[in-house]
Amino acid sequence: MIQSMTGYGKAVIQLSTKKISIEIKSLNSKNLDLNVRMPSIYREKEMAIRKQLAKVLLRGKIDFGLFVEITGEDSFSKINQVIVKDYISQLAEIVDGNKTELLKMAISMPDALKKEREEIDQEEYEIILKTINEALDAIVTYRNDEGKALEKDILTRSENISKLLSEILALDPERIILVKERLHKALSDLKEEVDSNRFEQELIYYLEKYDITEEKVRLENHLQYFEDALNSSDSNGKKLGFICQEIGREINTIGSKSNHAPMQQLVVQMKDELEKIKEQILNVL
Repeated sequence: MIQSMTGYGKAVIQLSTKKISIEIKSLNSKNLDLNVRMPSIYREKEMAIRKQLAKVLLRGKIDFGLFVEITGEDSFSKINQVIVKDYISQLAEIVDGNKTELLKMAISMPDALKKEREEIDQEEYEIILKTINEALDAIVTYRNDEGKALEKDILTRSENISKLLSEILALDPERIILVKERLHKALSDLKEEVDSNRFEQELIYYLEKYDITEEKVRLENHLQYFEDALNSSDSNGKKLGFICQEIGREINTIGSKSNHAPMQQLVVQMKDELEKIKEQILNVL
């Protein structure tokens, strides 16, 4: 079953003093392009989180966000007593006022508060990892659902190519007859006597150049291989893309050999279906 690279996952956990939200968005990309946003306190864990994301998401343009909302008392600011006392002493020399008023003035002065470095609580970090896994589960579910829709469309178009190939093969005997008739007519218009045996040999050689039996067999094999890859347990968009290139080569060769307008019209339709498949595969993991 294939998986889309487009997805969205979110998980939220409420702790005693903060609410932590994890959001993961993904779009298609040739490789893994991971953008991580998080508060500076968690930066030391960024590499571990990146590895966790890369292990699950594998490929795509990924935007990861870890957002923290303080919902309770969680202050790491402390009064810088030495500086505040000095401010009060200086203010007392300038203005008259009681200690409470002077303290209010001093506390608003620069460096009156100092912020202690916040450390990551290991228990909190374990909870965050669990929340990230929940968000990853959500985005994988989203990707799988998108993959089902992609698979349905791609399979339909692959089947359309097979049907068009059957129509081409049905036209092939008529095409050969018309080619022979054109050659005979061209020869009669020349009003020249030719050796009939030599002409038949040249005709056989000419028709062999326009024979599409090998292309038909290879195209059928490629289409079957494509369907098998589509239904495999692994989602491999790059592999499907390579098979599409081989399918395209056979379709192009049939088109160049056809020399028959109705058949060429069918080839154009096959190319159109293949292009739509290629567009969809760009979004397959």
